Amino acid sequence: MSWRAWVTFSVLCVLWGVPYFFIKLALTDISPIGVAWGRLTLGALVLVPIALQRGVLLPALRHKVAIVAFAVAELVIPFSLISFGEQWISSSLAGILIATVPLTVVLISRFFGVKEQVGPRRMFGLAVGFIGVIALLGIDGIAGPEKWLGVACLFGAVVGYAVGPLIVQRYLSGVDELGALSGSLVVSSLILLPWAIWTAPQSMPSTLALGSLGILGLFCTALALLLYFYLINEAGAARATVVAYVCPAIAALLGVLVLHEHFGIGTGLGLVLILLGSWLSTGGIKRTSATSIDDVVPGQLPEGRA
Repeated sequence: MSWRAWVTFSVLCVLWGVPYFFIKLALTDISPIGVAWGRLTLGALVLVPIALQRGVLLPALRHKVAIVAFAVAELVIPFSLISFGEQWISSSLAGILIATVPLTVVLISRFFGVKEQVGPRRMFGLAVGFIGVIALLGIDGIAGPEKWLGVACLFGAVVGYAVGPLIVQRYLSGVDELGALSGSLVVSSLILLPWAIWTAPQSMPSTLALGSLGILGLFCTALALLLYFYLINEAGAARATVVAYVCPAIAALLGVLVLHEHFGIGTGLGLVLILLGSWLSTGGIKRTSATSIDDVVPGQLPEGRA
């Protein structure tokens, strides 16, 4: 890759690795739905004018059903559930659990008409990833029903993140990515608006919470997506998707160093095994048709993480 691509890649890894940290900070004064809605709305305010200027938004909105389905799967469900889940679990655990998205994509891809060969490498990768989840949740222990509820929320977000790219691959493959994303951000914001109003804080949130929300929407959502598109054009989609394997490590590092979250043997072992399993189960797959899982961005729409 060129030096521009490397710089873009590095910045993007940070932008998609830090959301879990800033979600945790924003939740101090803002409701989970409020955090999700704020991110989506700020992202839409930045990307919609760009999409309109490029003439790609209105053509994308002709695919109404697919845009709505994608918005719900990739944005509304994950953004909301991650925010809810982080009320009860650490930001580092949330970031590591989201790393199971590539494994989930492999498991559910057949239901979206994405065909690929099932070989020993993929099966081994799925097994390694599954063992990683067991290590992550079992060795250090997840105590209390609330923490398990948080884990369940994160796994719900994982399913949403896995379904989103498959909807794009199946039903929006000919639609401009920026147009589809901008339209989806608007739809998602409108869907969550009533609940955001209902759960709005009674007093002005702290500067820390508002600043964290601003970073989530403007940088971790809008800027990150623009950089992702640039990276695909500069270095190719295959290299761009490697970002997905770096983000969990950044999320864990921030949680431990700044928020002083627990990082035990199970957390470290789980992180390594989940990332290894995701890489094995999604890499080196032979294409068997025009629609292959190699075409699917694992877990990042071209969007993102948390």
